[in-house]
Amino acid sequence: MPPVLLSNPGKHMSPLERSPGLVINIATPDLKLSDFKLIAFDMDSTLINIECVDEIADAAGRKAEVAAITEAAMRGEIADYKESLRQRVALLKGVSVASMEEVYQERLKLNPGARELVSACKAAGLKTLLVSGGFTFFTDRIRDELGLDYARSNVLGVKDGTLTGHMVDQPWGDICDGAEKKKTVLEVCAELGITPLQAIAVGDGANDLPMMSAVGLSVAYHAKPKVREQAMVAINEGGLDRLLEVFV
Repeated sequence: MPPVLLSNPGKHMSPLERSPGLVINIATPDLKLSDFKLIAFDMDSTLINIECVDEIADAAGRKAEVAAITEAAMRGEIADYKESLRQRVALLKGVSVASMEEVYQERLKLNPGARELVSACKAAGLKTLLVSGGFTFFTDRIRDELGLDYARSNVLGVKDGTLTGHMVDQPWGDICDGAEKKKTVLEVCAELGITPLQAIAVGDGANDLPMMSAVGLSVAYHAKPKVREQAMVAINEGGLDRLLEVFV
């Protein structure tokens, strides 16, 4: 049976700062990690420390321009996320794969507590999903490094060792946006034979809200204000493994 998470399902209580930087917006009666069967993570600024698209843009001398669009999209100020991502990717045209490799090797780091949280979830029997508006060049490596079970993200077009400024169509479409994130989480739940109430979703931006609204426990990690307000749990200080403090 799925866990009973809310005393009043769908309604938040007054925020409770259980300890500095850890805010609980729901009733969590004797909540156990093993009550859940799946945890879904966003990547950029959640599992990792950077927004990859911004750092790639730095190689093209366009970081400020791209980062401004990313920030607006993550804050929920841009209605059409897909178009905002297409605009940003277009500005990456001509960046070399070698420059992307430099981003991965020199700038990308796992956020504090990422390994610990993933390990704890695996030990408790949860499957793990990485679902990102970022790019397979990075997500596939993070999936392999952490031993995650599933990953879905966007594919950058490459020709002659440089980016084309476009994304490659996939069977499910060309862009993994908020709606696609939610769809992916629901598809994995169905594949595992569980209900969405048995899933956790962790993110930081507005495009994570659809999947966060569909699951039994939503977690904002160092997130934008809109996301912190709507999440059931907000980790505002410290590492991802602070989520473990919520469970008995």
